[in-house]
Amino acid sequence: MRFKAILVRVITDLFRDKRTLALMFIVPLLILTIMYFLFNSDTDEHLKVGFADNVPNRIVKALPDDKADTSKYQDVDSIQSLIEKKDLDAFVAKKGNQLEVTYTNEDPSKTNAVKQMLNGALQKTKMQSVMTQVDKMKTQMEKMPGAAGKEGMQFSDKGMSLKSHYLYGDGDSTYFDKMFPILMGFFVFLFVFLISGIALLRERTTGTLERVLATSVKRSEIVFGYLVGYGIFAIIQTLIIVLFSVYLLKVEMAGNLGWVLLINILVAFAALAMGLFVSTFANSEFQMLQFIPIVVVPQVLFSGIIPLDNVNRWIASIGYLFPLRYAGNALTEIMVKAEGISHFWLDICILLLFILIFTVLNIVGLKRYRKV
Repeated sequence: MRFKAILVRVITDLFRDKRTLALMFIVPLLILTIMYFLFNSDTDEHLKVGFADNVPNRIVKALPDDKADTSKYQDVDSIQSLIEKKDLDAFVAKKGNQLEVTYTNEDPSKTNAVKQMLNGALQKTKMQSVMTQVDKMKTQMEKMPGAAGKEGMQFSDKGMSLKSHYLYGDGDSTYFDKMFPILMGFFVFLFVFLISGIALLRERTTGTLERVLATSVKRSEIVFGYLVGYGIFAIIQTLIIVLFSVYLLKVEMAGNLGWVLLINILVAFAALAMGLFVSTFANSEFQMLQFIPIVVVPQVLFSGIIPLDNVNRWIASIGYLFPLRYAGNALTEIMVKAEGISHFWLDICILLLFILIFTVLNIVGLKRYRKV
């Protein structure tokens, strides 16, 4: 009987907690649906390869059409400008008997794929050249039985070799080098979001927040007080994460460290404002943790860790609703590409907008707790 009573109580409590039921039955389906579209939308990746006008057409045509989009360009003054403008994965030019390839190398996995395709194209053209020479020899031997002649016995095409250049990074760059700037921003966001949300929740459940609201203190003063107070520790945490990554883990830092610190601090304050806002909808630490699959997991999926180049636009556009998308883009521009603020100023503005919006929402949200 006691077992039955406990069983009934647990089931009854779960049915009363609609948020827990949604977390168990609806949120997993939502996350799985997003992942389905991310991993199954146009999975055949097309690499964009540009060629100088002097590259033989047989090499260009040797690349597989189902994997590479090729274009030829004349009078290229700046390879870097062309690659950035046309969003190319590589650019190939011919100098003498050598093909000089400049890889963008923003995504090392794409660089390796282009290398394999170009090597395969060279091998294919060499085989075609050999077969052409064999056919010529066969024709000459048929015309002059018993004497093929020296000219007929020689191969005129010695083939071409590849010389590699890298726009970003070097030949030892890995996919982790691309992911790490995004992961850095993610960990800053995750821990600040949890700590700030649970801390304010504890203030509310212990009655501290209600006692403060019962005074003449303005709601805006309370919100800014929490933001600055927790923000100081968020900045310290950010400094520790960034400096540890750069100086102890020796993570590649192509750009300015100051910009990296600024972006991560903005991420921390965005997480802080979002954590404070979300905590107003939770009544316990367990309910606060329930928001992780809703708030944090989608941000990871759309932050840039998973390539979104070949994903349907409607599903990729969801990422613009999350601050980590902009933080990941800005950190990649700085740490991988060594770009200046002209390439990520918009990301900074949007992160500031997130902070502003959720700060206002926090001020408005405190109305529900003010009794006087």
